[in-house]
Amino acid sequence: MIDPRAIVDPSATIADNVEIGPFSIVGPDVEIGEGTVIGPHVVVRGPTKIGKNNKIFQFASIGEECQDKKYAGEPTTLSIGDNNIIREACTFHRGTIQDAGHTEVGSNNLFMVNVHVAHDAIIGNNCILANDTNIAGHVKIGDYAILGGATQVHQFCHIGAHSMCGTGSVVLKDIPAYLMTQGYPVKPHGINVEGLKRRGFSKENINHLRAAYKTLYRQGLTLKEALEQLEPAAQQDEAVKVLFDSIQAGNRGIIR
Repeated sequence: MIDPRAIVDPSATIADNVEIGPFSIVGPDVEIGEGTVIGPHVVVRGPTKIGKNNKIFQFASIGEECQDKKYAGEPTTLSIGDNNIIREACTFHRGTIQDAGHTEVGSNNLFMVNVHVAHDAIIGNNCILANDTNIAGHVKIGDYAILGGATQVHQFCHIGAHSMCGTGSVVLKDIPAYLMTQGYPVKPHGINVEGLKRRGFSKENINHLRAAYKTLYRQGLTLKEALEQLEPAAQQDEAVKVLFDSIQAGNRGIIR
């Protein structure tokens, strides 16, 4: 299961049925869970923990030191959940002590070719990040978010759950949950209705979210005024509450 041309540090913890391809390097303080497949020419450095049934394609760099100039060799970490697909030439970096010291990737995500996940980023579950997307340091991405090819996300931005960002977009502020967005800088273009239908949201939930979007973006209200109007709906509908909470979660302000 481990190609004899691979280099695996003796201190690495490798489950019995892990596959590691030729010319890959697995360093110390690395843990790889059952069923994970590491392709050829992959570098995994620790401290890094990779869960079960992931598939990592050739030329990926996982758990390398971050690109922050303040980094001074501290033993920061990276964790990756289960059932992720990490395609060719993706780069995932460990955290920094200026944040939590940890970069975290959830489960069931698809990272297409040449995606970069920088230090201290937190990626949820069931996300899709298309080719050449760059996630800067300290970014947080909610579950089921989709980022089109070559999307660029500024450091410290939050991208809400179930949102969708069009190809070539530049994200400079937070994207609230459920939004369809596009542009440079990215602008809102309604609720991700089709995505919500596919994920089993009720017609009532979607109608409430459409109404919330109009309050937030179509009535000429300040953000404070819009939040005051949205609060009663957030108390009655969990989907609206997720939107409401996502608006308040970050500190860069939301796209408008």
